[in-house]
Amino acid sequence: MLYVVATPIGNLGDITLRAHEILKDVDLVAAEDTRHSGILLKHYQIKKPLISYHEHNEAMRTAQLVERLAAGEKIALITDAGTPGLSDPGARLIRECIKRELPFTIIPGPSSISTAIVGSGFSTDKFFFGGFLPVKSGQRERQLRTAAAREETSIYFESPYRLNKTLKACVDVMPDRPLCVARELTKKFEEFRRGTAVQLLTHYEAHPPKGEIVLLISEVDRPLRGRC
Repeated sequence: MLYVVATPIGNLGDITLRAHEILKDVDLVAAEDTRHSGILLKHYQIKKPLISYHEHNEAMRTAQLVERLAAGEKIALITDAGTPGLSDPGARLIRECIKRELPFTIIPGPSSISTAIVGSGFSTDKFFFGGFLPVKSGQRERQLRTAAAREETSIYFESPYRLNKTLKACVDVMPDRPLCVARELTKKFEEFRRGTAVQLLTHYEAHPPKGEIVLLISEVDRPLRGRC
């Protein structure tokens, strides 16, 4: 049986009771980063064998894990934060389980996507999640132009090293559109900063951003209220 387990996105206290029990019960934990996940397991005094499962070994590991699942082992799949398969390794293994008719279940939990959109104050009726914005400037600008035309909130992951470049592109593409930078969610220095692209760029040029970032672009014609 495969258990796809959502883990905390920052605050270790956010693990669910069900996730805790599953991690205690499985035979093996497949983790995106065994060192990172080792901290989580140690915090909850869970001692289980760990095996790496990340984008560079996903194909090889999928074949290995599928054989172990077919043999009757119970395996938990976790990533560094949030739910496996959402901009993280996991989708390949799930598809293979479906193909082989091997049982699996999803253990829901913390999500940076839902946390960010609720905290932004933007519309939650409909939204688009685009994963990480492209690294190349031309592709990134095309994504942003598409987002500017949407009638629903757009949500993207962004690196702190590229945030200012993205905000500069937003100045040209959507200068008056309300944006929100959700940063370090559930952690000590959690921040929801709202404003236009110029306002946010001015702030983050003076205060270089750190940590995990979710960028939200409000739907068309939404008025801007509040800064942070």
